Amino acid sequence: MKKRIWFNRWFSTAYHFMEAINNNPDGFEFEIYGTHPIKDTVYFEICDYYEVEPVLEGAEYIEYCLDFCRRHLIDVFVPYHYALEISEDLARFTEIGTRVLVCEDFGLMDTMSHKGKLYESFQENDLSSFVPDYRIVRNAGEFQEAYRMIMNKGKKVCFKPANGRGGAGFRVVTESESTVEDLFGPISHEITYSNALKILSSVSSFEELMVLEYLEDAEYSIDCLAYNGQLLAAVPRKKVSGRIRKLEAVPELLELANRVNSIYQIPYVYNIQVKYSQGIPKLLEINPRMSGGLHISCLSGVNFPYLAVKLLLAGFADVPFPKLGIAATHIEQSVMLSKEERLVVK
Repeated sequence: MKKRIWFNRWFSTAYHFMEAINNNPDGFEFEIYGTHPIKDTVYFEICDYYEVEPVLEGAEYIEYCLDFCRRHLIDVFVPYHYALEISEDLARFTEIGTRVLVCEDFGLMDTMSHKGKLYESFQENDLSSFVPDYRIVRNAGEFQEAYRMIMNKGKKVCFKPANGRGGAGFRVVTESESTVEDLFGPISHEITYSNALKILSSVSSFEELMVLEYLEDAEYSIDCLAYNGQLLAAVPRKKVSGRIRKLEAVPELLELANRVNSIYQIPYVYNIQVKYSQGIPKLLEINPRMSGGLHISCLSGVNFPYLAVKLLLAGFADVPFPKLGIAATHIEQSVMLSKEERLVVK
């Protein structure tokens, strides 16, 4: 009998995850379910069933997820939206027979969702060398102090929300005003110190902001597959230029992946993002889920999405040794979206 898998409100590259699950080497058959508030979501085209999500937040969204799993007899739920809150409510999904591909340790999920807590945890677990200089600030005065602390070490400064996702809210702080050349150049994440301070001073306090040293060297994502405390695969993926990526066997990154696994034992599939500074990899974040570029790492011969699902369902999987030394990119491909009158069930 086919297993039913649901992806809720994911980013567009979930299309590749669904393909990887369907094209598994074991010949197992799945029914793919997908939802999103946007009716023209591209991964609907690969789903056996899709549904436009209502706009809900908080407890109402969790109830929607439970109801969806119950109505459609979902075997495996792969959450993106509200994954943290869903991890806290796993028992309710278990009660209705749905397995959830998420870290079962809510405390660990909470730590990973907040960059400040994650950095503190690294420092407490003898991983301080991987932590950049940083401060968590909540008002303009603290911002000033953090800025000066990092600048006095001869380092460039940037900031981002402590609990933000991806590049949302990220800014690089500069001393000089924009020039005419800057105006006619590409879109920039730069903001002057005076302008940032002016904006932050307009309120008495704000949500936690992480002020940290700007890391200017190579960036890597380490895609990891793990189960029951064992790291089964780790693939360092380097951002080269534009859309070019390289899968590289970098000893210190593979060592970092092993140390993270031994300390945190994050299950299934996750991603460690680092950026180098003076030859040392510094942690950006850990994403306890499939990463946006995971389909590139699958070129190593490790079918991360399928193997993660298999580990969840069966508790074991034969994982090939990753093939590294691969350069890859991707191109745009036209996808015809469904006509409005098409049924949501194939």
